[in-house]
Amino acid sequence: MAIEWSSSGLDLHVDWDAGRRGQRLADAIRNAVRDGRLAAGTRMPSTRALAADLGVARGTVTRAYTELSAEGYLRGRQGAPTVVAVLPVLSMPATTTAPAPAGRPEADWRWSMMPGRPDLSLFPRAAWLAATRRALANASAADLNYGDPQGHPALRVALAEYLGRVRGVVTTPDQIVVCGGYSQALGMLATVLRAAGGRSVAFENPSLRRFRQVVIDAGLDTVGVPVDEHGIQVDELAELAGHCAVVVTPAHQFPLGATLHPHRRAALVELARTTGTLVIEDDYDGEFRFDRQPVGALQAMAPDQVVYAGTASKTLAPGLRLSWLVLPQRLVEPVRAARGGDRHNSVIEQLVMAELLTSGVYDQHVRRCRTHYRRRRDRLVDRITELGGELAAAGIAAGLQVVVLLGDRTTEAEVLARAVRRSLLVMGLGATWMDTPERPRPGGIIVGYAAPPEHAFGPALRVLAEVLGGPPADIR
Repeated sequence: MAIEWSSSGLDLHVDWDAGRRGQRLADAIRNAVRDGRLAAGTRMPSTRALAADLGVARGTVTRAYTELSAEGYLRGRQGAPTVVAVLPVLSMPATTTAPAPAGRPEADWRWSMMPGRPDLSLFPRAAWLAATRRALANASAADLNYGDPQGHPALRVALAEYLGRVRGVVTTPDQIVVCGGYSQALGMLATVLRAAGGRSVAFENPSLRRFRQVVIDAGLDTVGVPVDEHGIQVDELAELAGHCAVVVTPAHQFPLGATLHPHRRAALVELARTTGTLVIEDDYDGEFRFDRQPVGALQAMAPDQVVYAGTASKTLAPGLRLSWLVLPQRLVEPVRAARGGDRHNSVIEQLVMAELLTSGVYDQHVRRCRTHYRRRRDRLVDRITELGGELAAAGIAAGLQVVVLLGDRTTEAEVLARAVRRSLLVMGLGATWMDTPERPRPGGIIVGYAAPPEHAFGPALRVLAEVLGGPPADIR
């Protein structure tokens, strides 16, 4: 049988049976490296420790290590531990079928300009480390226990102050629920709505498909409401029957970029009050408005009818899985209960986030990001203007993405096909529509200009220009 071993050294598992004659230890380790079970850089046990664990002579292990080092699978030097070497990437056999582009992980694309992605190289590592030290120094032993399903009180207090000051949200800490990302937050809301007898949720059309799927997975139907240059068409929403909630992006409609007109804000709030429709305000990038002061949260106009949803995914990093809901008081307990067995987010990360908010470091970071992203937006818009033709940039006043409208110069399918050939990941506008159009809809692509790290932005912009049909300009 395969042996699992451990000793006072490093633990390791390789499928190898010391009792089978003819089976070589070197072969077992070589296969583990090839299969990726022993990743490059993995530290190997010492020959003495591994021999003791296996019950074989030390010379057996030494010979295996020597053979694998000669072949390039292991790397070691005098006085340093033996580690798994970095193997060269082998070309795929000609008969191998490459995975479909739509199914390729984002990391497999050479250039990513997906919308909704921040520049992760901007993550404030030093500030986060410093805040972690302060948070842990001030944390009590009780803080490290199972957390409050609603979120740590320190973070909810800090969020209430920040959201009121920066986004105009009207709330108290006991109306805030900390969640693990917007998808989880929306899923909990949909679960509560379904349990209360809701049947369908209205979404802006176009909108992001994966969020509509979250609602569908909770057992609710979805319906689309048209959007124009003034945001969601509230009169069209009023004609729909049976929806228990509507999801809107009033500060910066995704993906077209409109800001909800003041008259429509008032009409939406009035509709919510008279019909009981719950408004879910997705403020996904409310901090990033470039050309004028940020638009305040819709929630302030009707705190009893509007749920405010915010996130740190755009300002810090999506990997933190930190988001928050500001709820009407009547929904706090139902949403807490909807968490089920997923009781809370990491308490330490909540304490660190609270420290960043209360110290003012978070505000400073957002301001730096705003300057950085505005500079990138300007470069992208200038390049689209230089390409000329029927190309046009829309939704440029805020956010982390621009919609490039194509006109009749080329089709969306052609642009996406060229992007695949250049290993450039962008989103097609067509993927955001909810139904078959009654009239032709504009073709376009949604370009996330924040996504590339700083060193890759210029090259990615050059590739984008080529994909859009223009000459490769000298972009630095």
